[in-house]
Amino acid sequence: MDNPSLKPGPKPGGKFGTKEVAGKIVGRDKKVVPPQEVFKLAQMGCKDTEIADWFGVNGETLRYNFRAEITKGRESLKQSLRQAQINLALSGNAVMLIWLGKNILSQSDNPMTTAELQPLPWVSGPKTESETEELSPDQDTESELTDNA
Repeated sequence: MDNPSLKPGPKPGGKFGTKEVAGKIVGRDKKVVPPQEVFKLAQMGCKDTEIADWFGVNGETLRYNFRAEITKGRESLKQSLRQAQINLALSGNAVMLIWLGKNILSQSDNPMTTAELQPLPWVSGPKTESETEELSPDQDTESELTDNA
């Protein structure tokens, strides 16, 4: 078992090579960051710090140079999740149908009638004759308020 070729795992003295990467040159260290890879990582749901660490750049530098790619990637993730939820609901999943109904269609377990949504009328104490005369014609009177109720 002392023979290294019989042991599992990577063999010592692996092959090395060079690779040319096309992308935006960013940061003090002039790192090359491909915008399509930033998009893919954002689309997978990676946080900004995780993407920045992956490429070896500062988080602020990443956000400054790739704001559009990060935003588009996250929006693409949201769209994919929505589509998966809708497909699941349309396939007959009752829980997903209820959840989507509540969140997208504003449905509720406790429906309210339109009468319950109306505000209560404002009724103040009794008015004297002088206060009633001071009201201008465009102001509501107490009788109008009670008539509408």
